[in-house]
Amino acid sequence: MEVNYKNKKYYNTAKYPIRQPKIMTFLLFIVSKVALMFGVKYKIEKINMENLKPPYILLSNHHYFVDFELSAIATYPHRVNNVATIDGYYRRPWLMELLGCICKRKFTTDLHLIKSIKRVLAKGDVLCMYPEARYTPIGTTAILPDSLGKLVKSCKVPVVVMLHHGNYLRTPFWNYRKPRKVPLYTTVEQILTAEQVASMSADAINETIRQAMQYDEYKWQKEQSIKITEDFRAEGLHKVLYHCPHCNTEFKMDSVGATLFCKACGKAWEMDELGVLTANDGETEFTHIPDWFEWERSQVRAQIEAGEYYFEDSVDVYSLPRCMKFEHLGSATLTHSLEKGFTLKGHYNGADYEINRTPESMYGVHVEYDYCYIKPYDCIDISTDKDSFYCYPEKQNVITKLSFATEEIYKLRMEQINKEKISK
Repeated sequence: MEVNYKNKKYYNTAKYPIRQPKIMTFLLFIVSKVALMFGVKYKIEKINMENLKPPYILLSNHHYFVDFELSAIATYPHRVNNVATIDGYYRRPWLMELLGCICKRKFTTDLHLIKSIKRVLAKGDVLCMYPEARYTPIGTTAILPDSLGKLVKSCKVPVVVMLHHGNYLRTPFWNYRKPRKVPLYTTVEQILTAEQVASMSADAINETIRQAMQYDEYKWQKEQSIKITEDFRAEGLHKVLYHCPHCNTEFKMDSVGATLFCKACGKAWEMDELGVLTANDGETEFTHIPDWFEWERSQVRAQIEAGEYYFEDSVDVYSLPRCMKFEHLGSATLTHSLEKGFTLKGHYNGADYEINRTPESMYGVHVEYDYCYIKPYDCIDISTDKDSFYCYPEKQNVITKLSFATEEIYKLRMEQINKEKISK
């Protein structure tokens, strides 16, 4: 059951992008250069890019908005069409359309997107995608879709990977409002020629892309000896490190200054200037922050496999059917399980609505820790082909676990489907 909107129109994502005007390519370059002139040190290094001209597919990791500015500088003077999500169009669809962007709702299957991508490449331009489809929560590579290899194979053009370093450390997803003084370093590397794409299987292309897109910002920070001296460097870290490894309590972690601590057992860890954690007392369970993050994932996986995982909460819902205004739908109930995936049930404008996303239809989910467009609290975005629902749970600090659960339930479901295929 869809939402009973007074205005039944939805933003049409199934439209072809225009070719980016050359004047817009130039203006983007200038604006990006000016934006990075003040207080930001950056370097862009090109590898195996000699004599490479469009068309090609550019795949980039995703840390913060500055990624787009660095991309505009690195690709100039070539025209670039970016795949962008619906909230990027908020209050400015005309501008995004003028820039040649291709609109998509997060973690949905969009067959028209493939047609738009091929049209961009057929015109001889650069197609830029951020396949992680989110800002990295912990400074490491997020899950990449299995469909990526098939898409590249069908496009028959070179593949370039852009890796940003320092962007996450400067403005981590869990505390982007307080930038740190960190230099930025971007590499732009051709990893596959058109001939290699033609000769490889989709699975081999996937593996090559995944290897090329591996990164670990905390490892890079230590290797480069980059010291983050700001005294607030750990503030917000409890948003992603929500599970205490000492007392095994979830959702009771907190942070202040350079200290991460558990409100249940009182144990605390200090984050030093190189991003290393040390317990204030007793054993240091994890010195490397991403290791703690992946341990949390393993705990969620174990709960799912044991049949112990289930989420239900009352959520405050805002939707974005079009681009100019978020609709406040009020209170609703959100559930998540291995069997049914996500179900959102609510009532709006005199009628009930129900949104369902099955486990196999979502390999990931979009979460926000401080959503600038609505209100600065944790929310999770459940999208359909036509609409997006930004849900603010009443329970605190639960959205990282929901993200883990979505990914692990998808993996389990795919494993089950593959076993069924083999048995037949």
